[in-house]
Amino acid sequence: MNTEGKVFKYGDNVDTDVIIPARYLNVSNGDELAKYCMIDIDADFASNVQKGDIIVAGKNFGCGSSREHAPLAIKCAGVGCIIAPSFARIFYRNAVNIGMPIMECPEAAKEINAGDRVAVDFSTGVITNKTSKKTYKAEPFPEFMQKIIAQGGLVKYVSKKINGEV
Repeated sequence: MNTEGKVFKYGDNVDTDVIIPARYLNVSNGDELAKYCMIDIDADFASNVQKGDIIVAGKNFGCGSSREHAPLAIKCAGVGCIIAPSFARIFYRNAVNIGMPIMECPEAAKEINAGDRVAVDFSTGVITNKTSKKTYKAEPFPEFMQKIIAQGGLVKYVSKKINGEV
């Protein structure tokens, strides 16, 4: 499983209240949430993001409230992957649960710039900045977690597992 896209870059400690502000939490539909994704930090994000684009951010991405709405909004906006030096633990878990690929790679997060074109190979952890021609190595998820993400999240994975489809 891979993704490739344009980079949207943000700093340290991007919290869930910025990813999807509380005023939109009465919505649970992912496509509706996507319209408001990152609105308080980047008002044009939802209208500019394309399927497969990548968020690169600083440390502690997804800190704050433990709402699953945050990674869901990002995923439904079309983001193919989030790269950061570190993620808040609850965001990390929620991202895996809903099938949102994330990669921890401090060097890539520091050196990749907004607007760069980046490709990510989830099975190897190789991140390629096609703009600068540099590659980085993140630790790939274990195979079972890659399967969960590939199926679109934990609930879909378990359902398919029960039915003998994976």
